[in-house]
Amino acid sequence: MRCDDTPGGTQERADCGSAYIDVDELPDGLIVLDGDGVVLSVNRAAERLTGVTRRAALGRHIGDGLPFRDADGRDWWKSLDPHGGLAIRSRQPERPLHLPGRPELLVATRLVRRPERGGPVVRIVITLRDASARARLERSRADLVSTVAHELRSPLTSVKGFTATLLAKWERFSDAQKLVMLETVNADADRVTRLITELLDVSRIESGRLQIHRQVVDIPARARRIVAGRVAAGEREDRFHVEVRGELPETWLDQDKIDQILANLVENGLRHGRGTVTIVVEPVEWGVAVSVRDQGEGVAPELVGRVFRQFWRGNGRRRGGTGLGLFIVKGLVEAHGGTISVQRAPGGGAEFRFILPTGAPDFG
Repeated sequence: MRCDDTPGGTQERADCGSAYIDVDELPDGLIVLDGDGVVLSVNRAAERLTGVTRRAALGRHIGDGLPFRDADGRDWWKSLDPHGGLAIRSRQPERPLHLPGRPELLVATRLVRRPERGGPVVRIVITLRDASARARLERSRADLVSTVAHELRSPLTSVKGFTATLLAKWERFSDAQKLVMLETVNADADRVTRLITELLDVSRIESGRLQIHRQVVDIPARARRIVAGRVAAGEREDRFHVEVRGELPETWLDQDKIDQILANLVENGLRHGRGTVTIVVEPVEWGVAVSVRDQGEGVAPELVGRVFRQFWRGNGRRRGGTGLGLFIVKGLVEAHGGTISVQRAPGGGAEFRFILPTGAPDFG
């Protein structure tokens, strides 16, 4: 028996050389039919997804035990027509189907023929996946398009308006007026650039293409640099406090991405919190922990699970931003092999705490 074929009969294992794969260990649902559509095998994931037990399905025709329907209510088995059509047909692409009264599933089908090319169908292998993940992804993409359109409209309208005005009426404005308009255009162009950078980061995180270029990084020094930049931009110096506890081990990290993590968390503390933003860096058992605390209202317990999702903008009155910053922070921390969480700070407010592993990378 070949490893890429699911077994016939009521067996629940596939032979892969000297090893066996228990179909109940597969993450996706699996249903195996004989050539006539009688159910031979149902794995545990398929039971969970369909709500039909193995005992109730085995030995019955798929149309009776698992009567899948498409979005228009048509019988899936009739549309599959495994013995009709071209004799070289071997699969049906993934499509959304449902059982009566059950959530939508993504169903793909393979027609096993013997001989493989042009032979009769001897077995039908069906895989099932939960469609809710795809629905969430589609909603996320729709939200992303809506957010991008909204965030780009304002600065681009400003850039277009001021540049058109200057070009048409240059001589009518004083140097001071021209300077104000050009500074506004420059600031709005920076805003567009930041949005594009965030979108690229989101894309790399979601696709797994985020690259980490490691070097020795002094985390307290990077934190002080971020604070100095905020002070230079007009924030009061007494709004920040950096604290180092104990002797820190050597950390090999991506310096630019550590700067981005710290900058986003400090920005979040300033935007949504109040009082002093405190950065605490300390050694822990397997790495270095960094806590960024504010003195605002904190994050309500029922919102903790949403904080690192895309487009989360906090529960305070001062929101703003794209809602992508904390999602990006989580992705950057995890790309380093670290973890991040949010909790209530010791003095009230929110505390974002991330832990990064220590040790030099293996350069091979």
